[in-house]
Amino acid sequence: MNYWLVKSEPFKYSWEQFVKDKVTTWDGVRNYAARNNLRAMKKGDLLLFYHSNEGLNIVGIAKLVKEHFQDPSTDEVAWLAVQISPYKALKMPVSLVDIKKNAKLKTMQLLRLARLSVSAVTEDEFNEIIKMSEK
Repeated sequence: MNYWLVKSEPFKYSWEQFVKDKVTTWDGVRNYAARNNLRAMKKGDLLLFYHSNEGLNIVGIAKLVKEHFQDPSTDEVAWLAVQISPYKALKMPVSLVDIKKNAKLKTMQLLRLARLSVSAVTEDEFNEIIKMSEK
């Protein structure tokens, strides 16, 4: 299993809306590195759901339910989408401030490649985020 992080501005698509929808197509990604991450995702992978711009925190875990396919929001074949569903909400959101303070997360792509909307997460990073959410 692999782990990932996806970003969404809560005023555009929040965790709460995602939970109501039960499944969503993650589309509109227009960065090649992020697109390559979508391509690498496998059914059953877990994704940290991050509220960007406002909130700036990881609020839940999603699960990949459908591997990459042509992005329905464009005719350009270069772009991909995946389908995800909510897996579970974190007990406590994990803020970007707290992530930056944690030495175990200093190389996390969220910090090194801050503008990337879909990033890889190591198993150790994933486990540390979960641990932080339970405090």
